[in-house]
Amino acid sequence: MNRRKFISIGGISLPALSLPQIVQSAGAPKTQPIVICTWPHNTKASAAAWKVLEAGGTALDAVEQGVMVPEADPTDQSVGYGGLPDRDGRVTLDACIMDHNYRCGAVMGLEQILHPISVARMVMEKTPHVQLVGEGALKFALENGFEKTNLLTPESEHAWKKWLETAKYDPMTTIDNLLERIKKNHDTIGMIAMDAQGNLSGACTTSGMAYKMRGRVGDSPIIGSGLYVDNEVGAATCTGVGEEMVRVCASHTAVEIMRQGKSPEAACKEAIARIVKANGAEKARKLQAAVIAINKQGEYGCFSLNSDFAMPVHTAEGVKIIKAPSWF
Repeated sequence: MNRRKFISIGGISLPALSLPQIVQSAGAPKTQPIVICTWPHNTKASAAAWKVLEAGGTALDAVEQGVMVPEADPTDQSVGYGGLPDRDGRVTLDACIMDHNYRCGAVMGLEQILHPISVARMVMEKTPHVQLVGEGALKFALENGFEKTNLLTPESEHAWKKWLETAKYDPMTTIDNLLERIKKNHDTIGMIAMDAQGNLSGACTTSGMAYKMRGRVGDSPIIGSGLYVDNEVGAATCTGVGEEMVRVCASHTAVEIMRQGKSPEAACKEAIARIVKANGAEKARKLQAAVIAINKQGEYGCFSLNSDFAMPVHTAEGVKIIKAPSWF
């Protein structure tokens, strides 16, 4: 079972758009704020992030507030509260955050904390480290005012017990039937924002693959794989089978391609191309992966391995859903 939730975006065919700079009558050019994130069902998250930017807030605050929405949503079985557990019935969370000054923080295998993204930010701001894991991450969270929460909802517990009847575990491939993929596959949320000062930040949070092996960590909390921000160039985040993202350092790869002058969409496509090369076309067809990116000029784009991926884009003009071009 793949941890990603593949949603059919039938009928949507919108090109990736470019957001120009707004040149003011006096002073330096002001970049138009923007938020992008993975998957259309995360428009509530992008709306929360947009409220921060609209009020003049920072990109860092925006992405934190944005991804906190699905973290606290019990109906979202892919992130935080209500997330599907590991094979032992325990909900473990992974998250990371990165700002425009190369500061970053991450938590892995964190249990019983509603908002792992906020713990990750605290790791970034209050410790000399980048990553805390497991019991150490929980101890740090509790010492800094976070409270324990039972994250396993009755619905997710029921799904886990149903899975135990067969305990069939095939997380590396997608399920052929689309309806089954929508119901069962796991996802994450990756979000990038640019504020009015032109600064970039990103956040990524997940409860990981459904029924994963105890201790498994995917790409979501790994800086350079699930998320990367370089304020001189751009930022990228991704979704899909985490192991594949780690193998090619997908987000860092996309940022480095943008550094060469390529567009965000072209950069995302190159990251996906490396996944195809690493696996071969036959195996790659059975996987899903998608990368989204923004460059320093406020241009954005996305690209996916297989179809049925799209991203919300939130600006002052409202929200748009961009259907990603795909390799297959």
